[in-house]
Amino acid sequence: MARARRLKFDWITIIIYLALVSIGWINIYSASYNETSAGFFDFSQTYFKQLIWIGLSLVLITFILALEAKFYERFSSVIYLVSLLSLLGLFVLGKNVNGATSWYFFGGFSIQPSEFAKAATALALAKFVSDIQTDLKEFKDQIKALILIFLPALIIIPQPDPGSALVYVALIFPLYREGLHYIYLLLGFIVAALFVTTLAIGVPWVTVGILIIAIFFYLKNKKRKPNIFKYGIIAAACIGFSVSVNFIFENVLEQRHRDRFNIVLGKEVDTKDIGYNTNQSEIAIGSGGWTGKGWLQGTQTKGKFVPEQDTDYIFSTVGEEWGFLGSLVVVLLFLFLIIRLLILAERQKSQFSRVYGYSVASIIFFHFFINIGMVSGLLPTIGIPLPFFSYGGSGLWGFTILLFIFIRLDASNYVNR
Repeated sequence: MARARRLKFDWITIIIYLALVSIGWINIYSASYNETSAGFFDFSQTYFKQLIWIGLSLVLITFILALEAKFYERFSSVIYLVSLLSLLGLFVLGKNVNGATSWYFFGGFSIQPSEFAKAATALALAKFVSDIQTDLKEFKDQIKALILIFLPALIIIPQPDPGSALVYVALIFPLYREGLHYIYLLLGFIVAALFVTTLAIGVPWVTVGILIIAIFFYLKNKKRKPNIFKYGIIAAACIGFSVSVNFIFENVLEQRHRDRFNIVLGKEVDTKDIGYNTNQSEIAIGSGGWTGKGWLQGTQTKGKFVPEQDTDYIFSTVGEEWGFLGSLVVVLLFLFLIIRLLILAERQKSQFSRVYGYSVASIIFFHFFINIGMVSGLLPTIGIPLPFFSYGGSGLWGFTILLFIFIRLDASNYVNR
């Protein structure tokens, strides 16, 4: 008991968590509200199911905070292995929902293991990086870290669930804090930029642009006797990738993903089929104005015009009923949470806690950024929920576990002082 009294949890982070969960539930209630329901305590209603998940989350939080901080470091490898097995088990025991075999069903409940695998992967990565024998300047250790990160993603992709798989890219960013060379980030940015620009303007124009950039840097460094062979190899690699983009686009991505890219890039206009969700979401957000239409007063929301409005598109309810000011409050809460997590991560005494803290901040930011961009039509729809907001027990529990493990790790700092 004496040890428990010395624990000091970061209440700023906890309060932001409670605020986000509460505001999220209020908007889930609005998005799923049905005047013909049997009453508030109607188990068939989404908002009441989410309320049960929130209540169970408080029990889960108590359990997470009660465990010793060392437990998470000591058993991180076991937790990671169990998460991989749960993902592999979907190919045998999983049920197909909306075209993806990503769920286990137990009676009337469903579990999506990919939501829990994020915390497990973050723990395993923190354990590996903090090992005294690990040196991220060594190529072999860089490869091992990348394998740890992308192994779950490779299992998730064939389900198929590319949105959940894409989230694991966020776990690369904590490695830069621990010494990974920036060249990997630069290469990733170049690949993404080439992919998008090639789709947008075509291979010929991209090829001309690459050659102009290569010549510019060659002439700029001419006084230093630059290696023309090096610039030639880099330009050829970029052009080669650009040429292969169309093949990747047509043969790797599914038709629905291709359509979503084309809509965002302005190559197609579709407000009825694949682009319907985004179009209706933009209408809902835009109709909210500065202060919104009021809670339960959103015409788009009440009319159920936006599909998946209580899950991936929950932010459109915020925009319509609470307006720009309400949306700004939500965005600021997420930004405050992410900044707070980075501050806490930086003050950690152990490298394990620091890496895990940066991983938590990166995952939450990635979800937040992609979801808001998706709902507002700035990014393609890829099925990524808004943390603590979107309906779903697996998502809420997954993010709660992810966050409160770090809160427990941070609390151990005060015990050890």
